[in-house]
Amino acid sequence: MTKIVHRVAGVIALFTIATFWLSTALTEMFASRATVVVVKMAIPWGFLLLVPALAAAGGSGFALSKGRSGRLVNTKKRRIPFIAANGLLILIPSAMFLASRARANEFDAAFYAVQMLELIVGLVNIMLLGLNLRDGLKLKGKLRSLPLKASRPQ
Repeated sequence: MTKIVHRVAGVIALFTIATFWLSTALTEMFASRATVVVVKMAIPWGFLLLVPALAAAGGSGFALSKGRSGRLVNTKKRRIPFIAANGLLILIPSAMFLASRARANEFDAAFYAVQMLELIVGLVNIMLLGLNLRDGLKLKGKLRSLPLKASRPQ
């Protein structure tokens, strides 16, 4: 059961963050200001899905890793504090700030500076979660590392 919870929660967390990121990037580039306001105000509501998914993925991951060691397990464990810190210290406060500013229709330099920070840190978290997903698949034997081919001299 713990394995299923870990897999499902991890995928939900990764796709939720990716959805936030893509929604933000696409609306900022191509949509009206009214659409940006809707997206910025909707993202904090997504935390009701994201936060429990991250907690379930983290908790089940630590439970699954008890008594296990190795390069992949240790690497996954080392990424978790960075993912959590990025979310708790930067992404959640940024999303709340941006939602507040968008609701007040205040699209000033501070809004766009925080928006840029949120996009950068969000992409970092997507990459870290993606790496954890990849390493988890490797641990389960569902993904193999392909050997590098040596190039032939011509």
